[in-house]
Amino acid sequence: MRVTVMGATGQVGVKVVELLENAGHEVVAASRSTGADVLTGAGLADALSGADVLIDVTNSPSFDDDPVLDFFTRSTANLTAAAADAGVGHYVALSIVGADGLPESGYMRAKVVQERAIIDSGLPYTIVRATQFHEFAEMITGSLIVGDEVHAPDALIQPIAVFDVAEQVARVAQAPPRGGVVNIGGPEKMSFADMARAVVQRQGGGQRVVVDKQATYFGTPVQRTSLVTGDDGILAGIRFGDWQAGR
Repeated sequence: MRVTVMGATGQVGVKVVELLENAGHEVVAASRSTGADVLTGAGLADALSGADVLIDVTNSPSFDDDPVLDFFTRSTANLTAAAADAGVGHYVALSIVGADGLPESGYMRAKVVQERAIIDSGLPYTIVRATQFHEFAEMITGSLIVGDEVHAPDALIQPIAVFDVAEQVARVAQAPPRGGVVNIGGPEKMSFADMARAVVQRQGGGQRVVVDKQATYFGTPVQRTSLVTGDDGILAGIRFGDWQAGR
C-alpha cells in the first residue's frame, strides 16, 4: 500500500512514517521541506500521486484564532481537492477529542472546520480524535500558573503518549475507511490538579496546586468531561506516570 503522510516532520508524523515503513508499506513523507505546501497547494499532486491513503497530521504554526482558522480552512480545501484528483481511497485526519463541544476555543473551532471539510468532500475518510498528549503536560501546567500557585480547572484530562497516537493513526490507515470518528485517549482519566502536581513535583518546583472553578484551558472554560473520551474511546497503553519516569 502506498501512503502519503502530510505533516511528516511533526511529532506524530515522524512516528507514523516509521511505523508504516516497518509494516512494509511504501510511504511518502511529505511536508513543506519536501516541497508539499498545504497552504498554496504546490507539490500536493506529486506527493499524492499513486497514493492509496492520505494521512493528514498537519498543524497550524499559529494557534491564534484567525490564523489557525485560515490554516485549516485553506489546507484542508487544498488537500481534499488534491486527494480527489489523485483518486485517494482513504483520508485519515488527526483531530481532538471534544473539539465540537468547545466552540469558545478558536483552535477547536478550526479543527471542527477541518473535520467538516473532510466529511463534505465526499472522500472515504476516518477522523481520529485524540486527547491531550503527555508531551504537552508541562506546557499545559505552565499556562495555569498564577503567581506562586497553579490554578487548575475543575475538570478531567486524559493524557496520551505521542507514540500511542501515532500507533493508532497508523492502525486506522491500514484498515478500511470508517466514514466517522475514532476517539482515542490515555489509559487513565485524572484531574487537571493531579496532572499539574505530578509535573510540579518532577520539575522540583514549589508551586501549590489549587482547583479553581474559574480556571480555563488556554482561555476556554471546560466542563468536567469536556476533554476525555466517552464509553466508545480506545484506550492507549502508556500511563502518564510511567512516561514521566522513562524520560
